[in-house]
Amino acid sequence: MSPRQDVLKPFEEKREFMNDRVSTGIEANRKGFAFLSLVNGQGEAVKDAVVKITQKSHDFKYGANLFMLDEIQDTEKNEQYKRFFTDAFNLATLPFYWNTLEPEMGKPRYAKDSPKIYRRPAPDLCLEFCEANGIEAKAHCLNYAALMPEWAKGTVTWEKQCLEKRFRELAERYSMCIPMWEVINETYWGGYLSTLYTQDDLVEWSFALAEKFFPANKLIINEAHSRVWSNEWFFHHNRSPYYMQIERALLKSSRIDSIGMQFHMFYRRENELQQTAVYYDPEQLYDVMDTYARLGKPLQITEVTIPAYSNAAEDEEIQAQILRNLYSIWFSHPAMEAIIYWNLPDGYGYNAAPGDMTAGENYYHGGLVRFDFTPKPAYLAIRDLFEKEWRTNLTLHTNSGALSFKGFYGEYELEITACGQRFIRTIHLSKERKRHFTVML
Repeated sequence: MSPRQDVLKPFEEKREFMNDRVSTGIEANRKGFAFLSLVNGQGEAVKDAVVKITQKSHDFKYGANLFMLDEIQDTEKNEQYKRFFTDAFNLATLPFYWNTLEPEMGKPRYAKDSPKIYRRPAPDLCLEFCEANGIEAKAHCLNYAALMPEWAKGTVTWEKQCLEKRFRELAERYSMCIPMWEVINETYWGGYLSTLYTQDDLVEWSFALAEKFFPANKLIINEAHSRVWSNEWFFHHNRSPYYMQIERALLKSSRIDSIGMQFHMFYRRENELQQTAVYYDPEQLYDVMDTYARLGKPLQITEVTIPAYSNAAEDEEIQAQILRNLYSIWFSHPAMEAIIYWNLPDGYGYNAAPGDMTAGENYYHGGLVRFDFTPKPAYLAIRDLFEKEWRTNLTLHTNSGALSFKGFYGEYELEITACGQRFIRTIHLSKERKRHFTVML
């Protein structure tokens, strides 16, 4: 084992525990039985039928940010970006950062032909892509001190006035086409950037405003990884600051619908072993999720970056192994509803020039696709988990007209051969809906 492979030790040391929780959790939480009755127009059972069952989609959401949509000067790379995205994901995080969406007061960049800002494609452009490819859009985010425009900063009264106008305008334009909205982000970081972020009722006020304008949307709180998963300062079960913040807001009747947890491993290569050990400990990961699940709200892994540090084969394979372990752990937990990776390609990260792999987020080589737009093992690992391993495809035969199967929750195509004819039907196997289906032929 090379020194770099030591980063995998937390997984290996608790491999039996991890495998048990993953396998039992996936079977219990991500799959269910479908019961089919094949009948003809008279309601009679259709016997001697062959049914080919093909899963077409997942109810579970998995995606990445869409920040580089049509942002690359190379036309071919732009098209490759779109193909990689649609081939692997069913969810996209759209950039609604206030400072770049409305850099000048009263002049928002909503339309697809808006002036370009790097890594900030216009919402209308992103939505057009999502709708054309069957990808659900998610908005990130409504209130975030770190990326508030200078013109909106001032007194608490002024900032609230500006935010209310922002919430109202975004709801009028996008609430019907974007189901999920992150309401507030990283509340432990922004007190020196926004007067409102110093207020005791920051979270409660933000969610009350969001509920006013987004009554039918899913409202999400989001926080940085170190404030969620690390037991050095921030994870102490139900005494954890983030847990208590959410619990207090809920007790004050705030409508928080989902709990967001980031997972950016932005640690220098020389510090990787020391800094990431707790984040890769399966027992710790489940402990954190079990704790937050007690709040009675779904969980989302909202932003993920796992570094490879280079394009060396070993580094890329280790990145893939880490992601395969993490995604399996998260996917298996009953409270988890979504996992969103952050940057799809290398070389186009925050706070760095395109292709400069020494600066900003680029330093970590944390993308799933290389800068030359060839897929890394990490991309293939995530895609294959959802497209192959966690997918139900089988062929069954029935003599009685009744059959059943256990499959992952999602939409299925049924190709039925009976009475010398071929029929195509669809069903949606859901955890919340009925699982008995009468299929008319």
